[in-house]
Amino acid sequence: MTPRHLPFFVYGTLLPGERNHPLLAGRTLSWTPAELPGALLFHGSGRPYPYPYAVPDPDGAAAVRGQVAAVADDVYDEVLADLDKLEDYTPGGTGNHYERVRVQVRAADGAATDAWTYFAADRIARELRVSGVRVRDDDWLRRTGP
Repeated sequence: MTPRHLPFFVYGTLLPGERNHPLLAGRTLSWTPAELPGALLFHGSGRPYPYPYAVPDPDGAAAVRGQVAAVADDVYDEVLADLDKLEDYTPGGTGNHYERVRVQVRAADGAATDAWTYFAADRIARELRVSGVRVRDDDWLRRTGP
């Protein structure tokens, strides 16, 4: 894996068993349970896009649980383009739904890894902090409701 080919920290519908996982299935080298410190997880229920959204935690105390997916070099650019499309992200775009951000995640053994993840765009994050539905334990797989 080249330095520019960071793995992806996924926390919602891309996780194994979830509805968008087929986009990554068969295209990854490994999956590692991890958490993203300093982030909160919301469900966008009742909004135009009812998806999971990670947003920075102003207190820095919370951590979103998910997995790090390492993607093979030979399909990396294709996977990156597919994920950007799924997440409605265009580099430098002003109408993005999500923003792809380089973050540092922590594996269960405490090892830190740089990865890409998709945070809610600022305008969506502001709304979620005021009136969003927080996901229990910041863990999509433990969510209740929609």
